[in-house]
Amino acid sequence: MTVSYAAEALPQHAVAIATAMGGFLRASGRWDQAAAQYQTAVHAAQRAGDRPGQAGTLDELGLLQQLTGDYAAATATLAQAVARYAEFGDQRGQAYALNHLGLVHQDMGDFQAATASHQQALALAREAGDRLAEAVSITDLGQVQQLTGDYRAAVASHQQALAMFQSLNSPFDQADATCQLGFDEWARGSYAAAAAWHRQALDLFRRLGDRLGQAWAIGGLGEVQLATADYQGASDNLTQALELHRELGQRHGEAVLLNSLGDLSLATAATEDARRHHSWALSIAREIGARVEEARALAGIGRSLLPSSRAEAASYLREALVIAQRIGSPEAQRIWGTLTEHGL
Repeated sequence: MTVSYAAEALPQHAVAIATAMGGFLRASGRWDQAAAQYQTAVHAAQRAGDRPGQAGTLDELGLLQQLTGDYAAATATLAQAVARYAEFGDQRGQAYALNHLGLVHQDMGDFQAATASHQQALALAREAGDRLAEAVSITDLGQVQQLTGDYRAAVASHQQALAMFQSLNSPFDQADATCQLGFDEWARGSYAAAAAWHRQALDLFRRLGDRLGQAWAIGGLGEVQLATADYQGASDNLTQALELHRELGQRHGEAVLLNSLGDLSLATAATEDARRHHSWALSIAREIGARVEEARALAGIGRSLLPSSRAEAASYLREALVIAQRIGSPEAQRIWGTLTEHGL
């Protein structure tokens, strides 16, 4: 029985079918199919008067919209999910929907809103006595700490969450926290530790069949290799991660990897390639509203122009600096360093 058929004939069953299929479809990368089924299930739940079903499918649909970079739709859908959960007092559901909303804010570079969403989710999870939702909230707060440059706090949050996931036997969440620790250690320059965490995460994601997780872990290894001047290894892994993100339709990840490939091209003095990669990243970042990646792309274009046009380079770098400072990204320090180094 398909979700569409159930929605027409037996609407009370449509939500159950979508829930059963949605996780598999999302993990395997068939996000368009999953989103279509959840949309049908949302309408079926409305017709059946199934408020929990409506809240749950709105939450899942909003998460898929976040993954594909449709942030305006994701924000509206997830706000509806939070409201529906609140109507019948489901604190656990509210916590998950708020965490998903926080991920949208993270991708858009609104770290204050992201922190507020994750902190509210954490409070609700603790009130409900749900340790899994609590650990997820801590993981997501750790991501904000990482994105705003508080790396010590990020490591502490992700280590705490990882220990909780291990005790709760939640392998998908365990893999996610492990991968985040890789990015934490990379960001603070502990490259051997970062590589070890990413390899561990990649092994877990492969065993779980999670292609998106694999993409992030492979990309993380590529970032470590770029930082340690293993340029061939970085090229191989960053390119593989980019291909996975493209296959999945994960636009934010595509922008991240294009910027990283641009950074690799700059490191190897391939300025034309760098400008091309960063320009692609800039187009995607502006289309979806990913402010961190917009700043990275503008800065990368600026750096690629330094050998040929200092005035044009300065214009791009200053525009990048304004964005990075406005959103509170540590990228601002790196951009300021480039401007100062070159007397711009």
